[in-house]
Amino acid sequence: MIQIIPAIDMIDGKCVRLTQGDYGKKTIYNENPLEVALEFQDAGLTRLHLVDLDGAKAKKVVNWKVLEKIATQTSLHIDFGGGVQSEEDIRVVFESGAKQVTGGSVAVKQPDLFKNWLEVYGGDKIILGADAKNEKVAVSGWEEGTELWVYDFVEEYVDKGVKYTISTDVAKDGLLQGPSFDLYKNLQDKCPDLKIIASGGISGLEDIEKLAEMNIYGVIIGKAIYENRISLTDLQRFLA
Repeated sequence: MIQIIPAIDMIDGKCVRLTQGDYGKKTIYNENPLEVALEFQDAGLTRLHLVDLDGAKAKKVVNWKVLEKIATQTSLHIDFGGGVQSEEDIRVVFESGAKQVTGGSVAVKQPDLFKNWLEVYGGDKIILGADAKNEKVAVSGWEEGTELWVYDFVEEYVDKGVKYTISTDVAKDGLLQGPSFDLYKNLQDKCPDLKIIASGGISGLEDIEKLAEMNIYGVIIGKAIYENRISLTDLQRFLA
């Protein structure tokens, strides 16, 4: 059964969504992310993808107090990403209640540090962020492109102990036009044992069903929920 993982993206402590990672295309959905997290929990969802967009831009964790509030007032399994780029950042995030941490920019720019985290915390707690723009890795809240081929980048880290990856096709994110099925199929072919979490572009239940048929481990859903394309009741059919 595919893991359903609703997303909360934060700017200034508020629940927002960007389109294709553009900070100029921001929609505020709720001033209080805890309210949103409680709605997810009340609907029977057990996971949460919490993204610190301020942190991604600042290159350090900013909204850790929101994480702490959600972690202490819900039972959601939280994976946290955005700005985790130092030992201090990862310590604060785990101490604030995250069960998993996603590192993308750090895996590109500070590979030795990321490998150290894999050794210290283990592959079950560290998720590789592998966001792609034209199949090349994009970092720092997608504001920077690289020449790294995403499939080689992921495979190299799987060899070093990565078990989970969250991968977004930047071109699809926030457009509600469907995810990049080809990206995930290619990742599966390259790394068959990897637990792939699809993110970006989910437009309706049929997208989730197709990913489930592909045996993708999990799917992150954001805008489709906030724009009422998918109801929380709809998602219950995927819950074990």
